Amino acid sequence: MNSGVKFSIVGCGRIGFRHAEHITNQAELSAVCDIDKNALKKMKDKYPDVKVYDNIDSMLDDDKDSQVVNICTPNGLHAEHTIKALKKGKHVVCEKPMALTVKDAQRMNDAAKNERKHLFIVKQNRFNPPVQELRKAIDNGKIGKIYSVQLNCFWNRNEQYYEESPWKGKKDLDGGILFTQFSHFIDLLYWFIGDVRDVKVISKNYNHKGFIEFGDTLVAIMEFESGAVATMNCTINSFQRNMEGSLTIFGEKGTVKIGGQYLNVLEYQKFADYYIENPKECRPANDYGYYHGSMSNHDKIIENVIDVLTNNGKIATNGFEGMKTVEIIEKIYSKINCI
Repeated sequence: MNSGVKFSIVGCGRIGFRHAEHITNQAELSAVCDIDKNALKKMKDKYPDVKVYDNIDSMLDDDKDSQVVNICTPNGLHAEHTIKALKKGKHVVCEKPMALTVKDAQRMNDAAKNERKHLFIVKQNRFNPPVQELRKAIDNGKIGKIYSVQLNCFWNRNEQYYEESPWKGKKDLDGGILFTQFSHFIDLLYWFIGDVRDVKVISKNYNHKGFIEFGDTLVAIMEFESGAVATMNCTINSFQRNMEGSLTIFGEKGTVKIGGQYLNVLEYQKFADYYIENPKECRPANDYGYYHGSMSNHDKIIENVIDVLTNNGKIATNGFEGMKTVEIIEKIYSKINCI
């Protein structure tokens, strides 16, 4: 069903195609933009009616139809492209991570406020059924005071992955594994527990020397403003494939673990007076050929945008929450090797 809302996309890589698929299922795709002519051709071949541009300024000046611009460009360009679109009177859907610095994230939020436009941040793992059920349990007080958390992110990203996209692995455009691979997990730490007060970190680059400019492994100990503590173990060195993306919470009234490869399985639970019925089955992860990303819930993102614009709905993840993820990651990276 076409909602009547019109979108455009900046960035026609794999994630741009993912956005295009779900936009065209629910709304209308008006225009796309990419500096890569081959990427534009592929998008035009799949969506013949879409207008194509090789310059974001040209698209924003010319495309008067779209109400929403989806930013699917390299991480380090999100702030620049988002602010340009907002200043042209467009609502914006920005892929994760929102930005690579809190300063840039604040600039984006300020632009949205000044232009009176909505800023949506893509955090599709919030829509995973086990994640939704755990949030409900926390909100209803069923886990009580949260004491501690264990976060594990064991994925594989090999040399081919970085060679395919020149921006990946670069500090100024990629930012690091917490931004590109694991920002969804950091988002859930904030969503479930709140602000981080202090952190101690060790990071190493064991297996990606010469083709990434940051660590491929990171271990952190965090203390939250609530008093809860967390340990986090993240790596892209899992041998040949992704193995685990899990979050275990220990509280005064319960213990629960969401695991699987992508926070897609309720692995165990024990509450004083509560039970999470088996959540409905998760969708498959985003399949990018020889590797997989987080869960494929981008249709829920587009649904949320349409609901906000047509029914005065509530934004699933707003710019402030997106900035909080950046704030935590920035704090972690600022403390590397401080243990």
